[in-house]
Amino acid sequence: MGKKKEKKDKLLQKMLHRYRLVILNEDTFEERISFQVNRLNVILIGVFSAILLIVLTSVFIAFTPLREYIPGYSSTALRKKATTLAYQVDSLEMKMSKNDQYLNSIRSVLRGEDADDENDTSSTPVKEKIDPTDVDFSASQADAELREEVEQEDKYNLMEEAVFRSDFSLYPPVNGIVTSNYNAPAKHYAVDVATQKDEPIKATADGTVIFAEWSVETGYVIIVEHQFGLISVYKHNSSLLTKQGDLVKAGQVIALAGDTGELSSGTHLHFELWIDGNPIDPTEFISFE
Repeated sequence: MGKKKEKKDKLLQKMLHRYRLVILNEDTFEERISFQVNRLNVILIGVFSAILLIVLTSVFIAFTPLREYIPGYSSTALRKKATTLAYQVDSLEMKMSKNDQYLNSIRSVLRGEDADDENDTSSTPVKEKIDPTDVDFSASQADAELREEVEQEDKYNLMEEAVFRSDFSLYPPVNGIVTSNYNAPAKHYAVDVATQKDEPIKATADGTVIFAEWSVETGYVIIVEHQFGLISVYKHNSSLLTKQGDLVKAGQVIALAGDTGELSSGTHLHFELWIDGNPIDPTEFISFE
């Protein structure tokens, strides 16, 4: 124990032993500056300087643009660009989702399928059949009076060719005899209007032609997209007078009636109306006769 204590004392004496650091003029050997130091002071000053250097370096890296030159640190411009790209990707995903819904609606129109037909109907409850003989279809007194009033108003209607509904009007694409009515249960989502060959087929409302091509089953087909999610379809034409991308006005001639396509059985117009991918009965909005 005595030897260890002696070693510690000697080490402490060495650490505390004073030295004089003198700076002299090389020519005259005149003393300019002198310091009294010991080993312990030198060690403490060295440790403190190293800590101060590390702290200052960290501050410069964290709070100055110098960090951009340190490998592993991203620049402010790079982070801003990454954020902008993230927002753009999110916007593109939303647009792609809307485009997919739009394309599915167009695909349903081209196939003549109701959008609800693509859903699983296994869980749909079976509707109870009603015997038509048990239903009284005779018009009530109030109904008869309302019909007479509407007929009197329509008799003096100056816009007899256009049928107005809330915020838009539909123009009859052609005048003729309806030979086949709209029948959703039979998946006939259209009305067939018999007319003369090469009779002008007119756009039912303002819109954009989104399809104008030939198909084997339905011949020359035109599909026009209108406002409010409305799409009109014209099939079995003899020729087309507009092309995809054209802007058309209500009543503008877009095709000529014909008898084209394998499913056609005579000169007529196969006319469909769709709203948001779901078919509707055109006769509820348009009078063809």
